[in-house]
Amino acid sequence: MRKHGRLILLTLSTWLSVQSAGAAAAVHHARTRHSSKAVSPPVTTAVQASHPMGAAHHDLESHAAESVVVHTNVSSATGVTNSTPGGGLMPPQTVAKSRSGITRDFIAKQSPTSNPVAMIANLPGVVYSGNDPLGTNDDQQGLSVRGLDQTEIGYLYEGIPSAAPVYLLPYTSSTADNENIQSITLTQGSPDITSPLYNAVGGELSESLRDPSHKFGGLANFSYGSFSLKREFIRMDTGDIGHTGIRGFLSFSARTADEWRGVGQTRRYHVDGKFVKEWGEGNKASFIISYNDPLQYYLRAPTKSQWSRYGVNYNYADKFTKGSSNYYKLQENLHRTLILGAPVNLSLGHGLKLNTTPYFTYATGYDNGGTTLSPDGSYYGNQPAGTLQNTGAVGNNSFSAISIDRYDLYYSGLNTTLSWQKGNNTLAVGYWYSYFDQSEPSLYEALGPDGQVSSMYGQWAIKTQDGSLLSQYNIHLIQQTNSLFINDTYKAFNDRLTLTAGFKETMVTRQVTQNIPGANYQNGQSDAAPLPQVAISYKITPHDQIYVNGTTSFRLPASIMSYVDRYSVSTGVQTRSHTVNPKSEYAIGEEIGYRHTGLVNVSLALFNYNFTNRQINTTTYASGTPVTESINGGGQTARGAQIEVGLRPWHHFSPYVSAQYLHATTDNNLQVGNDYIRSAGKIAVKSPKVTVAVGLSYDDGSLFGAFNMNYVSKQYSTFMDDESIPSFETFNLNFGYRFHNYMYLKHPQIQLNLMNIGNSGFLSGVSGLSTNAKATKGVYGTTIAGSAPTYFVGGGFAGVLSFTTGF
Repeated sequence: MRKHGRLILLTLSTWLSVQSAGAAAAVHHARTRHSSKAVSPPVTTAVQASHPMGAAHHDLESHAAESVVVHTNVSSATGVTNSTPGGGLMPPQTVAKSRSGITRDFIAKQSPTSNPVAMIANLPGVVYSGNDPLGTNDDQQGLSVRGLDQTEIGYLYEGIPSAAPVYLLPYTSSTADNENIQSITLTQGSPDITSPLYNAVGGELSESLRDPSHKFGGLANFSYGSFSLKREFIRMDTGDIGHTGIRGFLSFSARTADEWRGVGQTRRYHVDGKFVKEWGEGNKASFIISYNDPLQYYLRAPTKSQWSRYGVNYNYADKFTKGSSNYYKLQENLHRTLILGAPVNLSLGHGLKLNTTPYFTYATGYDNGGTTLSPDGSYYGNQPAGTLQNTGAVGNNSFSAISIDRYDLYYSGLNTTLSWQKGNNTLAVGYWYSYFDQSEPSLYEALGPDGQVSSMYGQWAIKTQDGSLLSQYNIHLIQQTNSLFINDTYKAFNDRLTLTAGFKETMVTRQVTQNIPGANYQNGQSDAAPLPQVAISYKITPHDQIYVNGTTSFRLPASIMSYVDRYSVSTGVQTRSHTVNPKSEYAIGEEIGYRHTGLVNVSLALFNYNFTNRQINTTTYASGTPVTESINGGGQTARGAQIEVGLRPWHHFSPYVSAQYLHATTDNNLQVGNDYIRSAGKIAVKSPKVTVAVGLSYDDGSLFGAFNMNYVSKQYSTFMDDESIPSFETFNLNFGYRFHNYMYLKHPQIQLNLMNIGNSGFLSGVSGLSTNAKATKGVYGTTIAGSAPTYFVGGGFAGVLSFTTGF
């Protein structure tokens, strides 16, 4: 059997190499013959094989990876070079683990309104649960990779951890505008050992910002489309500033659009900036700033019965009814962020290199919802609140109010790696420290006679009879993270064999207070995890590589609510008890893979993962406000295979196919009250067995277009597998035309994006999980009542027309 396997591998490798050589010769001949038709002088592009972004912190084993030099006749204002296989969906990789990515060749052709989570939907193992067709609502969308949700995927922006350290939702619109993203890389299954992450049991998503141009100039984009979309973007590059060696850019964008279902208008203002200084050989210092100011409304998440009855019309009311809490303006939410970073890469000589990234992020905002309160029968914690103050008009012994979840988040840190290369060996040591401070009080504010809200921040909040602010929770959390790591890479046989071993010890401490009558005041947790990694890769030929790796990772519960008591404001009954020392999720994974690069690019991987204390996030509601909860899903096993195939541009065409098969099961019976549901052996939630993506792009330098299709099979939404959403497909299309330079306009172009073609709405993912949807008998014979899961509703059809030009 082993001989047959080797024969098959050798045959496949030989065939692909022959095809690559023959087709490359044909392409060279065709380009030579038609060189007079080129729209611009040929551009030489160096594509980093192992890590296209060139981020400050990346796999140490890939430092000496080769570059693939590609000649292309495409020149554009948007950064498209038409050099990446698969139309920008398959940049070459050499690191000894599963890794995929997208480059400007793909990013620039997507709708300017899309976000990074939506753009990676074609990569192997990715399930994107969109909640609107334009990709603007990243507060209510789902992402999973190999069945692991977005809070289990580490998110880096220029080496900066960009997801809030407790909730861990990516909020990808908080980082760069699409025009400024150079590339995005997804590492499925495990993070890099140098990455400043402690939650990445499902992999790592890394976003890289473009470097400023050496020449003065800029870019402008104007987009209009469905749902009254209007978006403007402008960027200015300083070029090289005198003889300082400094160059930079600043950009600004503004966007407004209506919600695709229901009512309400969203808006977003965004600023990006990057300044760079390079000197000597391998020395670079950068300063990065991103500011985001979005406002939007929550879309109502239906149960399956509500979806069957109302479809896309299951929405919040567009008009206020006295005594009702179902008014859409009460669902307003805002997540304003400021990200600052200063990556520095220094070449110290004698094989020594120092990479360090200090960073600071501030986030503030609110998540609001509607509720009704009793003026004299409400509770503050477990104590009667007495006669409430600031209630406004009261009728039928109740009044409508807005439930306000206000928060302020500060997180900063420093990640440093010192590496030393001596001969065939590279040794690296590093340290990461992070400090996180979160304040999150809940408040209530009475509505005006027509449903008006005086202050979304609760400036005129309702008070109890003794003057205290009526609140369901008043939480303050401080988290400190310390991480030490060491990594050694050895290369042999003319760099054909690469051996890597590393060890990381991550220590996390949380201190939490809950200042509500009757609640446990102080709670916390300290945990440390040993995280070894090993990897071996071997280049069979310059175009063929095999690899195997073993990795570990861990994650604490991704919810501040796990640590505190909560009481019903209407009854004073305790609705949630704080968890003492909740168990951390720990994962052990193994992969074996094969890659071929050339005209035809192939990547294959088999993977196996074992989890203990699997932490699964779900959405619940507290007084009408959505909050994130964490469920301990016990043990889980996941096994599967993925494949990726992409063609380098050939006669201007670049096809791409990716697919994954996943078999993930729950290993334990889960506790519900004093009994257990019989969940052992059931298919894991949010883990479709089959995902497929197909793409075809065309770009001749002037005319361009692409088609992408995604298929996702059935997904379970309960641990008992008694409710699921059916499989679905999405179809997206884009096409456009680049014009010749005209006066001060450089490579102006027009582009049309059509999203969700043929869809009028579908269930795209699970929003709120349930242990069981139907009543079931537990292990001890207790009848355990069912509860209905809720779902994301995938967006209907939308179109976006964009005009872009450099200057």
